[in-house]
Amino acid sequence: MKISNGVEMLELDVQVFGSRAVFNPTLVWDEETAILIDCGMPGGLEQIRAAMARAGVPFDKLTAVILTHQDIDHIGGLPEILQASGRRIEVYAHALDQPYIEGRLPLIKLEPGRMEKAMGSLPEEVRQQTLALYENPPKAKVDRTLADGEELPYCGGIRVVYTPGHTPGHISLYLKQSKTLVAGDAMIIWDGVLRGPVRQTTPDMDTAIRSLQKFLDLDVESVICYHGGLWQGNVNERLHAILGLSGS
Repeated sequence: MKISNGVEMLELDVQVFGSRAVFNPTLVWDEETAILIDCGMPGGLEQIRAAMARAGVPFDKLTAVILTHQDIDHIGGLPEILQASGRRIEVYAHALDQPYIEGRLPLIKLEPGRMEKAMGSLPEEVRQQTLALYENPPKAKVDRTLADGEELPYCGGIRVVYTPGHTPGHISLYLKQSKTLVAGDAMIIWDGVLRGPVRQTTPDMDTAIRSLQKFLDLDVESVICYHGGLWQGNVNERLHAILGLSGS
């Protein structure tokens, strides 16, 4: 889905946890650069390639991948992308999630009890497949770490907004030219409504909610949530409601 010139919300139809889901990476580009924000599950390379082609951006133009955080549905496709590219692709992420993405530490969602809770009553075969994937997740080197408030000089400016809570190194990205907020998993859209993070998959919910206050300082016209897609409306009003602030 085209958000503006040079910004496209991709739609990946995937099988995860024994059911179908739609993930929404974001593609940002200009004449010289193409950047993918998050990259789906393992095995999704051809879907990404096809989605980029529909946006009019050849896969070989891809120059960088920015990861909002370490969760496997955001990093899973990265090794395949790096291997398939005909050029060197820079990988960006926050320093606190870097060791997990690189495989030097186990993904935090593998903490005892957390996976059992997340998988609920899945069939045993699906549970075993999921555990095997999480215990040996895809890994890739992070070339550059990003800090809160940093601005990448690409595609009209990409500002890093550090939004921890869902993971220690979760970041969101503000696309200045189109006034688009790429929220990662800091927020979701459910039943057509912009909402805060999912408690079940957010280890530090208090921090995650406080992180949303940073969005109040941004001039946002569109929000892309990895889970739920696009939301357009009075973002500040909706944020006040989520945060429980007066005037909501």
